Amino acid sequence: MSADLQPDPTAIGAVSAPPFAVLPDPSRLFGVRAARLRTYAAVSPLKPYLDFLAGLIEAQQAIVPALPPVEPPDTEALARAAGFQMPPLDRARTTLDDTLEATLDQLFDAAAGVPMPEEASAALTRVSLADGALRAQMVRDVLAHDLPVERLAEHVYVAAALQVHFARLAATLDAKKLVPVGDGVCPACGGPPVASLIVEWPNAHGNRFCACSLCSTLWNYVRIRCCACGTTKGIGYQEIEGSPGTVKAETCDECHTYVKVMYQNRDVTIEPVADDIGTLGLDLMMREGPYRRAAFNPFLLGY
Repeated sequence: MSADLQPDPTAIGAVSAPPFAVLPDPSRLFGVRAARLRTYAAVSPLKPYLDFLAGLIEAQQAIVPALPPVEPPDTEALARAAGFQMPPLDRARTTLDDTLEATLDQLFDAAAGVPMPEEASAALTRVSLADGALRAQMVRDVLAHDLPVERLAEHVYVAAALQVHFARLAATLDAKKLVPVGDGVCPACGGPPVASLIVEWPNAHGNRFCACSLCSTLWNYVRIRCCACGTTKGIGYQEIEGSPGTVKAETCDECHTYVKVMYQNRDVTIEPVADDIGTLGLDLMMREGPYRRAAFNPFLLGY
């Protein structure tokens, strides 16, 4: 848990306000995520796919210690972001620099040791052999959420590398300087939420935080409010009958979308990316209704 989440011992009797943003810890982020996914895999009919994803996420964790340092945004970029209420990590300016190239290469190498279907292995070979121009295009595609259907599998590996890269970048920021930049927009990198969490922390009792699908930054968000369009009207909740009630689809009648809300205050082992994948059955149920999924998760692109 971030030090920002600890109560102020000098403020006896005071009620601490929740932090606006909580930054990721790349040194343990992916390990926690993979372990949670393994728990789902053990009891799921989708075990082969979940085991593959858990292995890929373990590969993400494995490469973190040996990666070259990331370059945080410079003073000018931070000032520009603050002045215009923009995320300090600018997706549009992301380039295939040496650090991102190393992240891609190391992730691809580590993923080669993960048991996977033949089709996934062939896609990994193709993306590993891709030249710089094609890799740069795939990076742009992932960041723009504009993925060609014929290369979905290759883009999953690129997305996995970008999650590592942006989590490391986000970890260099000052959480106290992040400000809201729009509904459904990560204040660190501009990404959409993968889900939202209801938490029970020392200074955040029952507060809600959206979880970024790319950099894993958490940001405080009003509880009964659409994560996609920001309205407070027509908000509803749906869940699978007989489920434990820890993951629900929060629906919006204004924009006709849904994003999952996860009650981490009832189950502290919930991890937003892993639990989004593990509750795929809820997405399949929601397909039968009028709401479309607004959240983004690169590991669910084929579903």
